[in-house]
Amino acid sequence: MIAIIGGGKMGEALLAGLLATGYEPTQVLVTEPHPDRAAELRERYGVAAAPLADSAARASTLVLAVKPQDMVEVLDDLSPHLKPDCLVVSIAAGITTALLEKHLPADTPVVRAMPNTPALVGKGMTAVAAGSHTGDAQLDHAESLLRSVGDVVRVPEHHMDTVTALSGSGPAYFYFIAETMIEAGVAMGMTRAAARKLVTQTITGAAEMLADPANHPVVLREAVTSPGGTTAAAVRELERHGVRTAFTEAIEAARDRSRRLSEG
Repeated sequence: MIAIIGGGKMGEALLAGLLATGYEPTQVLVTEPHPDRAAELRERYGVAAAPLADSAARASTLVLAVKPQDMVEVLDDLSPHLKPDCLVVSIAAGITTALLEKHLPADTPVVRAMPNTPALVGKGMTAVAAGSHTGDAQLDHAESLLRSVGDVVRVPEHHMDTVTALSGSGPAYFYFIAETMIEAGVAMGMTRAAARKLVTQTITGAAEMLADPANHPVVLREAVTSPGGTTAAAVRELERHGVRTAFTEAIEAARDRSRRLSEG
């Protein structure tokens, strides 16, 4: 039995992903403190909603999809009811495996996961790191669950703040670029609908090409950049304004902020 604690957007995304990849509604429990939301999830997916203690007592895998500020209270409430050897997977930002282990029974296997919002459409990127009592088979199981909403990569936990900066915050960077490109098209006389369609499909197609490991981003960029052409003129302006440096420093700032939040 898999229990998802928290029925917000990410909890629901994982629930939908699990059911879409072969899990039966009878294999999944949801714990959601708001009755209206719990009823909505029951009706939409056919799963049972249960109190926190019941979910902890019945589940062999527990997924914590709660707000970081609520995590310690939730851990303390469920800990007395947890089944032996239950795997606990946290998708809450900034919650370390050490904190999870501190508030759970001794030797509980835990996994820290960092998904991003494209998980809501099944295109997420999640990084996972194992706790000190987590074996390879348990980490494999956590990965298989999270793969229901996208791709998964295994990293040492000390890289999790960098993961947050790259993929956790990453969608916002691309939305920022898209917003800027669309506004530029509008400023040059295009309709907003036409500019959005051009930019959206361009980003989608470029991402598809980049997904092929054989296609290095530098090679892909150079293939579009003819000597003395329009792309070369645009790239020259980006370099003149220090866009590459600005992006690097922005990612470093996100990493540093994640590190401070993780340290409390």
